[in-house]
Amino acid sequence: MIRIDTIDSREAGFADRVRRLAASAATADPELNRQVAAIIADVRGRGDEALLEYTNRFDNRSVADAAGLEVPVARLDAALGQVDAGIVAALEAAAGRIRAYHERQLAASWNYDDGTGVSLGQKVTPLDSVGVYVPGGRASYPSSVLMNVIPAHVAGVRSIVMAVPAPRDELNPVVLAAARIAGVDRVFTIGGAQAVAALAFGTATIPAVHKIVGPGNRWVAAAKRQVFGIVGIDMIAGPSEIVVVADGSADPDWVAMDLFAQAEHDEAARAILVTADAKFAERVRASMERLLPGQERSATIAAALAGHGAFILVKDLDEAAGVVNVLAPEHLQLAVEDPDALLENIRHAGAVFLGHYAAEVLGDYCAGPNHVLPTGGSARFSSPLGVYDFQKRTSIIRCTPQGGAQLAEVAARLARAEGLPAHAGAADLRRKS
Repeated sequence: MIRIDTIDSREAGFADRVRRLAASAATADPELNRQVAAIIADVRGRGDEALLEYTNRFDNRSVADAAGLEVPVARLDAALGQVDAGIVAALEAAAGRIRAYHERQLAASWNYDDGTGVSLGQKVTPLDSVGVYVPGGRASYPSSVLMNVIPAHVAGVRSIVMAVPAPRDELNPVVLAAARIAGVDRVFTIGGAQAVAALAFGTATIPAVHKIVGPGNRWVAAAKRQVFGIVGIDMIAGPSEIVVVADGSADPDWVAMDLFAQAEHDEAARAILVTADAKFAERVRASMERLLPGQERSATIAAALAGHGAFILVKDLDEAAGVVNVLAPEHLQLAVEDPDALLENIRHAGAVFLGHYAAEVLGDYCAGPNHVLPTGGSARFSSPLGVYDFQKRTSIIRCTPQGGAQLAEVAARLARAEGLPAHAGAADLRRKS
């Protein structure tokens, strides 16, 4: 039997229950942070020697030399021939759509003359180097390769390095094929906090990068948090989540499977249905009861629904939009008759899927927009991964003597008001000249 909470807006404490549901599942783990810090310090201090030790210990390998951690380009090429032709075609189709979408995000340099002898602008430059972390082990995600590498490639990043663990020396050829299709420059079979440390600080074998992106387990997340500032990072990703807002026009089987699709990630995943139709909610529950036994990952789905799922009953779609804006979900599916009207009231969501045919799973793989999305309510203040994450902006200021003198008068007054006389003096020299 499906166990999932029901939260009804007509009952007392509704707002508090929704806020608790919205609270991030991430909790600080001092012991984990201590262990990760020790690994980072060791890799930073001993380089390849420490990296090899951790790789062999944690991934059950026996690599003798750090050079053996790199995947030869010939192996990437060979992977294209080892993978089923239909899968290669799917990867190429997805890559084409992802590239086409992200090419529209490219920012360009600009400048303007304000008419007072001052020219202002912004220079947009791609990052020099990026490290892409791709999970290995129990799960391999070629889609993550495409989603993280292609925007960097579109941005013009000069060097894209991929880190992927290879437990027991096993590497998924589909991941290698995706790396080749996406345009990765070098691939290293390293994982965990030690991989993040190697990418952040560099070793004799692993080049240091300027930014690290990509999902990983809690060790990877903790390591990314600790090296931030030495390098840039994309985000600290939490459990996967979906909110489906549905009305009576939706197919309950479709909604049930959309919820399952997120819940099967892991037991911490969040799958939430918001509806104003209590009878429809019961139809979805009945669909879930019927469909769950046939799911390969039924135990994981059931645990996720019991621990982090919910049916939220609201009085109307306006109230549903308010609930969504509190939850600020990673994925939002508007399975309603008029999704565009509802979209007008949505302020916070990582990605929004409109109508019954725009299933969230399409966004995971091939629709085009990035599937690296803000989680845990962070869609209130952050955005999906994109080309802009691999470009940096530099402000440009140019002044004629007259323009500089006018600005210097203003700057000198403000500098003295702030008690910074050397600032004022530097401005005065330009003004008096």
